Amino acid sequence: MSKTKNHTNHNQNKKAHRNGIKKPKTYRHPSLKGVCPKFLRNQRFAKRGTLLAGIKAKVAAKAAAASA
Repeated sequence: MSKTKNHTNHNQNKKAHRNGIKKPKTYRHPSLKGVCPKFLRNQRFAKRGTLLAGIKAKVAAKAAAASA
């Protein structure tokens, strides 16, 4: 004799909410795995360029403050 009931969702919602339905954790720096290598290479150069520009601006500000 075959089973008559094939599926039920009874009590599943209560079980899911007992410990709360949590959002997935978000990390500060998401993984770049699977990202286009051309983009990653350009991003690396861009980061270095902005870092050097910031250092140059600080040096220029110190020089201006010292001369004034």
